[in-house]
Amino acid sequence: MPRTWHRWIPAAAAPVVVGAVVLGGVFAASASADPADKTPQQVLELAASSTVDTFSGTIEQSSNLGLPDASGLGGTGSSGSSNDGDLSSALELLTASHTLRVYVDGPTQSRVQILDDMAERDAIRNGDDLWLYDSKDASAVHSTVPADASGSTETPAEALTPAELATKFLDAVDPSTKVTVGDPVKVAGRSAYDLILTPDSSTTLVSRVDIAVDADTGLPLSVDVFAQGSSDPAFHVAFSSLSLDAPSADLFDFTPPSGTDVTEKALPNRADAPADGSAPDAGSHPEPTVTGTGWDTIVELPASGDATLPSDTSMLSQLTTPVEGGHVLQTTLLTVLITDDGRVLAGAVPVDSLLAAAAQ
Repeated sequence: MPRTWHRWIPAAAAPVVVGAVVLGGVFAASASADPADKTPQQVLELAASSTVDTFSGTIEQSSNLGLPDASGLGGTGSSGSSNDGDLSSALELLTASHTLRVYVDGPTQSRVQILDDMAERDAIRNGDDLWLYDSKDASAVHSTVPADASGSTETPAEALTPAELATKFLDAVDPSTKVTVGDPVKVAGRSAYDLILTPDSSTTLVSRVDIAVDADTGLPLSVDVFAQGSSDPAFHVAFSSLSLDAPSADLFDFTPPSGTDVTEKALPNRADAPADGSAPDAGSHPEPTVTGTGWDTIVELPASGDATLPSDTSMLSQLTTPVEGGHVLQTTLLTVLITDDGRVLAGAVPVDSLLAAAAQ
């Protein structure tokens, strides 16, 4: 996806995701040949220089994070946390398999569809108009892009696209990462380089990340994230079909079906920012503390006044394990510690690393 897309999604419309990461066709004839040999640095440069911003395709996503199916969890009643609905939506994206349709025609026309059973979720930008639509509950959020918009948010649906997920890993490549190139691969019928990122760390939960980089365009076609001790990816997202032709313009026209509950949501612009350059509402969005480096990085959010600890009946309580000083949410790729004093620490590291960081 074009990286400008995520700047315009209303933050209030996106489910809350715990953690920092946490997603056939018609092809050019030249894409069928095996790619020429390139060094890891050359493949990194190819991906970084990709200018593809017009395409459409189908994306398949699956995960094995060790989390339970969100549909089997309770705690959304009156005694449960008010965030349980958002958490359930986020977990559903992370624990279930999904098929997405993606349409992009430049930076101002984009559409992502998550195809559910008998339902559909859409995120659409057409010029200055933004829509988030959920057919399951017949609801929609509409926003208009300000002339000078600010902020950068991202929906979980967008994070499931290979390009967006690959960008997060590629932007983080540093000396703590060993970069190699494997044998050529085929994704959606296209030849690609297998770029392999291997952490130089003895503690991270991540074993390696495989990114298929299109040999012709540099567009990331798939991402596989492997957990330590597993030969199968813990998270997989890949194009199953891809066309580089411009999608039909009518795909970006959206009118809510009759009976849809439409909410208007204003987006912030730079004129709303304080004159001294500080972030608005800084008190409600405290700055995180970052410790460690590379794949061992731990992000800590300080306690806020509205912090809600897991209750006995909340979904978060059913997902976490009590430890001394708090509760832990453990997945194959990410660990989250919620301390008794309301702090949240997260990283692709074991529980002991978070407990040690919290004690400092």
